Amino acid sequence: MNNMLMVILFSVISGLLAACNAQAGDVAPADRQLDMSQYLAENKFSFLPVPMVITEPAVGYGGGLFGLFLHGKGTQSNGRFIPPALTVFGGGGTQNGTWFVGGGHRHTWNNDHIRYLVVLGYGDINLDIYSGDLGGFGGDKAIKTETKGYGGLQKILFRVKESPVFLGASQFYVHTTIAAHNPAINQLWRQVMGEESTTSAFGLVAEYDTTDNFFYPHNGLSLSAEYRVYGQFLGGDYRYDQLTVEGKYFLPLTPVLTLALAGNYQWLDSHESHLTPMARPYVALRGISRYRYQGDIVGTVQSQLAWQITPRWSLLGFVGAGNAATQSSELFRAAEVAWGSGFRYLIAEQYGLQTGLDVAFSDSQQAVYFNVGVGL
Repeated sequence: MNNMLMVILFSVISGLLAACNAQAGDVAPADRQLDMSQYLAENKFSFLPVPMVITEPAVGYGGGLFGLFLHGKGTQSNGRFIPPALTVFGGGGTQNGTWFVGGGHRHTWNNDHIRYLVVLGYGDINLDIYSGDLGGFGGDKAIKTETKGYGGLQKILFRVKESPVFLGASQFYVHTTIAAHNPAINQLWRQVMGEESTTSAFGLVAEYDTTDNFFYPHNGLSLSAEYRVYGQFLGGDYRYDQLTVEGKYFLPLTPVLTLALAGNYQWLDSHESHLTPMARPYVALRGISRYRYQGDIVGTVQSQLAWQITPRWSLLGFVGAGNAATQSSELFRAAEVAWGSGFRYLIAEQYGLQTGLDVAFSDSQQAVYFNVGVGL
């Protein structure tokens, strides 16, 4: 593990230094440390390269590269940093044959009174599925699957007057083909679900946001709720509803210690006899394989403590628990626990943009995650 961390750290630093080209403008005058604020703000076509070393247990080891473009310098308003428009695109792949490409754009207007997000992508994903409607599998018995498809998401939010409340709508669309490596199960899936499927949804969104920074908050509360309706009348093949409620709270305990708390609740109500294996919510925690634990009702809680040891460097530790169930009464009767630690480096002080990595563990898994602008 120590050798792996050195390789990852070398990859990150090499990528950043290559982008900087050792220009004087990429070193902050105050502390003479690597800082890409001026590079990103003053060069029209500049971007922050984000190399990835993928150790997600669900898809195995791999890598990739994304570019983060910041279109402008951003502004300060009522003690909160409003980021400029940003664009991200890139791709990656893993040892089990998984690969993906995609991109997204986020834009705000009218002094952060309107927020818009769009994401598009294509992927060929080889994934182990542990629960579902077909095949009679569950527990520790997985079915190896391959999903190919393309899709996108867009969301628009409007601030309510001068309050921290936002209201808006979302649209979700994915077209996929899915196959099981087991011939018998694959034949069953084709008979019941067909070789191709389309998932399409319209959602209503409400958010409350008092966090002080979009990229990496140190103070404030973020709450969001989204209710999506999936249906044939929207161009999809399945009819079901899904509610997602999420909250994050960032509390500065001292000038150098920040406590972060987070919770997530997802509920699905299906009007169909069967759904595609990846439709149901899953426990999403660092250290637990994605889609390892799925259900109609999923809940997770997390806590994280970050220690800013220098103005540039921070160390953090985190722990989380989650559970997937078929009924509300079963939620958190048993919990899957994950924990770990990591570091962050303030790579663009003007934006509050931090980069780093986390090493996470659970009872039977471990993984390393790259992070750019992720507070929790």
